[in-house]
Amino acid sequence: MSRKHPAVPPDSLDAPDLRRIAESAAADSGLLSLSDVHSWFEQRRKAIRMEVRRIPFAELQRWSFHPVTGNLAHDSGRFFTIEGLRARHEGPDPVSWSQPIMHQPEVGFLGVLVKEFDGVLHCLMQAKAEPGNAEGLQLSPTVQATRSNYTGVHEGSAVRYLEYFTDPGKGRPLVDVLQSEHGSWFFRKRNRNLVVEAVGDVPEHEDYRWLTLGQVRRLLAVPDLVNMDTRTVLACLPVAPVDGADDGAATALTASLSVRAPAAHTLPELLRWFNGLRARSEVAAELVPLTDLDGWVRDTGEIRHTSGRHFAIVAVSVEAGNREVTGWTQPLLSPRGTGVVAFLAKRINGVLHVLVRAQPEPGYVDLIELAPTVQCVPEDHAHLPPEQRPRFLDQVLAARPEQILYDAVQSEEGGRFYRALSRYLVVETDDDPVVPEDHRWMTVAQLVTLLQHSNYCNIQARSLIACLQSVW
Repeated sequence: MSRKHPAVPPDSLDAPDLRRIAESAAADSGLLSLSDVHSWFEQRRKAIRMEVRRIPFAELQRWSFHPVTGNLAHDSGRFFTIEGLRARHEGPDPVSWSQPIMHQPEVGFLGVLVKEFDGVLHCLMQAKAEPGNAEGLQLSPTVQATRSNYTGVHEGSAVRYLEYFTDPGKGRPLVDVLQSEHGSWFFRKRNRNLVVEAVGDVPEHEDYRWLTLGQVRRLLAVPDLVNMDTRTVLACLPVAPVDGADDGAATALTASLSVRAPAAHTLPELLRWFNGLRARSEVAAELVPLTDLDGWVRDTGEIRHTSGRHFAIVAVSVEAGNREVTGWTQPLLSPRGTGVVAFLAKRINGVLHVLVRAQPEPGYVDLIELAPTVQCVPEDHAHLPPEQRPRFLDQVLAARPEQILYDAVQSEEGGRFYRALSRYLVVETDDDPVVPEDHRWMTVAQLVTLLQHSNYCNIQARSLIACLQSVW
């Protein structure tokens, strides 16, 4: 079942669990072959129908614009609101702007249930459709629910398998950490990312299948198949390298997964750099009425920027046969272009490092989190001269095929974003680029260590960490 033998330091904390995670990550097959997984998924794609259509705001049910603030809200006072945000970044190049933003002051569950079969940990994955998904069905976590969902505000059926994540007697946690969501689109939104090992039997359901961690990672090579919430949860799993890598890139990445590998900077040095930037941060953000935004207009079907760039707020009507609620309407955030999310990678002393950026975004709780080297929508910057385009963007887009370690278009969260797609890339360079003060070279192991804690790595970095681990 396993293609490589996991190498776990003998004195590692929680070594048995690390070994089991590594064994599952190395397992190409489990209860189902990958061919069987694809067959099941296609069957569910035919069975799970979701009809989504754009509608004017006037057709929204139970959603309305406040007569004074212009904020868009649900009449229950729950779920989320569309409000205005005003932000400024003083720094050496001061900038200020205003924009709509989603405000959802509640913590949801993103949970993957795991259980041993034939001595190997398997993940209970769900075939689930979301209204904003470009391709409809995706491989999702066992549980993916906001507080409004699991407390029944939507007046639908109960969230399946939720009890394994809320009842300590039904599950043993392997991961439990609060993580941020998109800091440019959500205001201080966080979710509880959990991996829980089931205690006792788990009932079966046709929309769910048990896959090894290795199988899920293999599926990350397929564009727009594994959803964002799966990626962020699995990125938070502690890692152990595997022996037996058979090429240079795999060897360098395997070393990058080891906490003992020589790194360009020690973790204390990186924390001193990062916390220093946070302490000196001159970023400020505040919620304001939606009617107070400059440069944004509302018509019958969109809230949009007058330039035509950035994103729009739209409304949709949804009909779904297998959801807790079978029909509803809601607003969604719709980006204007396909994003680029990329790590520039480099081997330092034989160990693969990725170049991270300490990036401010107005929706973060702590205003700055570690982000990929490049994180942008190129169309938003096409009108700018080359020197004002995002750093390293042109280098990433001009990469030769042999430099690309990972390349796939993946979607962002389809429950709140409408067809939000980004090209996820890891590009290896032989150059020695000038590293700006807000960037640092880090190993994957160092990033995953920080992911055991809240508010260090943003959701794009977490997604890309999960994708990168799919190549070894």
